[in-house]
Amino acid sequence: MTAAARGSSAPAPGVGAPEFRRVFRRHPAGVVVVTVDAERGPAGFTATSLTSVCAEPPLVSFGVSSGSSSWPHVRDAREVVVNFLGAHQEEVAQRFATSGVDRFAEPTRWRRLAGGQPVLDDTAGWLLAEVEALVPVGDHHLVLARVTATDLREATPPLLYHDGRYHSIRHGAR
Repeated sequence: MTAAARGSSAPAPGVGAPEFRRVFRRHPAGVVVVTVDAERGPAGFTATSLTSVCAEPPLVSFGVSSGSSSWPHVRDAREVVVNFLGAHQEEVAQRFATSGVDRFAEPTRWRRLAGGQPVLDDTAGWLLAEVEALVPVGDHHLVLARVTATDLREATPPLLYHDGRYHSIRHGAR
């Protein structure tokens, strides 16, 4: 909201990147790995920015850094797979967050869906989605994608990220 929309002509105080990151490190988020294959081999990255946008039509969004090695693959892909990591997959999250490594080499376990999209094995579930829009936002791109298929394993607890560390939760906790 602009200062004028808030009823004030004073500019809103700025927040620097370090403070912004510090605030969001305290916000727990689910951990996913987004995988793609834009006909140059599989690529993927760890993300905590996945958001359910709406149910009708089923749309999700996530951010990807414009400077990341995965960005050109996402930019050129028609579809993405959002892999929901289970609590037991911290090493997978770390591997897909690391630059300069072959993220799909051993010990990563993965396969291809019927349409050729790369999907990780042993996850808590996944979404297959068609890319609808790529929106430049600061040093990232916001990807908006329509979900076309899902697979969910209800018994697998999710991997969470909070305060710079990975965590798990117990089902049924209040």
